Amino acid sequence: MAAQQRRPRAGRSAFVAAAIVASLALASGPGHAVGAGPRGAADPPVPEPASATPAPTPPAPTPPAPTPPAPTPPAPTPPAAAPAPAVTGPVTLPAPATPPAGPPVTPPPLPQSGTTAPSEPGPTAPRPVFGAYLDYGPQGVARIARFSEWLGGAELRVAHTYLPGDRWSNIEGPPGFLDAWADWRRAKADRLLVLNVPMMERNEEHVSDAEVRRLLAEGASGAYDKHFRVLAERLVALEVPDTVVVLGWEMNGITYTHRCGPDPEAWKKYWNRIVTTMRSVPGQKFRFDFTPNRGRDAIPWTQCYPGDDTVDIIGMDAYDQPRGMSFDEQVTEPYGLQAHVDFAEAHGKPISYPEWGLFRNGDNATYMKRMLTWMDEHQPLYHTVTDYCPHGVWQCADNPKASQIYRDMLSGRTDPAPEPTAPPTKTPPTAPTPTPGRPVNCSPVELGDWAEYWIGGKLCLRFDWWSRNG
Repeated sequence: MAAQQRRPRAGRSAFVAAAIVASLALASGPGHAVGAGPRGAADPPVPEPASATPAPTPPAPTPPAPTPPAPTPPAPTPPAAAPAPAVTGPVTLPAPATPPAGPPVTPPPLPQSGTTAPSEPGPTAPRPVFGAYLDYGPQGVARIARFSEWLGGAELRVAHTYLPGDRWSNIEGPPGFLDAWADWRRAKADRLLVLNVPMMERNEEHVSDAEVRRLLAEGASGAYDKHFRVLAERLVALEVPDTVVVLGWEMNGITYTHRCGPDPEAWKKYWNRIVTTMRSVPGQKFRFDFTPNRGRDAIPWTQCYPGDDTVDIIGMDAYDQPRGMSFDEQVTEPYGLQAHVDFAEAHGKPISYPEWGLFRNGDNATYMKRMLTWMDEHQPLYHTVTDYCPHGVWQCADNPKASQIYRDMLSGRTDPAPEPTAPPTKTPPTAPTPTPGRPVNCSPVELGDWAEYWIGGKLCLRFDWWSRNG
């Protein structure tokens, strides 16, 4: 991923418990919860499981709002996300390796004064469906509509989130964690839900290569199959069986415990076991996205490729880095953008860009324009920009020039989506609405995202409580 500030983050169980106790105590006196609802005002951590399995605790981000995962050499992190600040401002696609429906024909532009309109407008190539990583929890779903408004009504057909990788109970997709995302996906047949799934617990704990080798061998032998079966069953039960699973992303780097470098052969066997296990669940229609970092990184990503039978999409996480590298160099470098396109074509697979955005070269408008043009030209199945600082365009005020390019090039896009394979199974409730503001004469108490999740919102201490009657 990109900058170490992203997806859900694990830990702080003791703090959460203490915060909840304090919150309840205050609530019984002069305080009360603000914005109480299904999830409250904060991003939801993973609910505490009733079983003996350790309680899921998704990662937590920092300002601006919960942040997503991070790619290697500054990569994003799955269970360590911080919500992005409140700002203004997936599609049932063709079967794997099947290109989208034929290009739509767009009407010619209105002639300008002194010009003649073309007699016969030519067809234009379809443009890829897109979205943005806006937060790992329900706030991410709620922000989709606002991001669309910022883009002049452009339709985001892709929603992207991550499962935390701190413990197996979270990798299983704990109850309640994915509900809002599933609701959004089912609302329209042409939407796509993209879910990053870690292959190991303790996924960001800087586990040694020797320990990674041992864990990969266990995974390849089937020791962890049960966890992925549970996840598959939960996704099917949520009626999102066509979820795109970005499994073990950025495996060619050094950030994650699910990295490939310490034992590529065991890694590939383990990937194949996970895919086989999840595909064995009745009703599933998952597509598995093999997504390395752009470039060589710790190991050439081609050495980690597990085979065409268990890969449906070949993705790439591509950030504007390292410092000083031009876009042309990002295209031509070994294992870079062109190599990615060529490799996917040779294997008959569509491409994707689950994570991309600005980074080491700052507010780089040239990169933004060239990357969007590149994707329009090479037609990925989908792309989702990482929208938080330093990578983003809407929730990050540090990139005004690149942000304007992004907005100009994608504003108002409502291209027809590829023909869906099947209609959604049911129409869900509308996406979560923004959290209501705090009551009058109320001073919020900062307890942290996790505590606020468990009490259903921010704790608010009334400063006029002593004068109330009754």
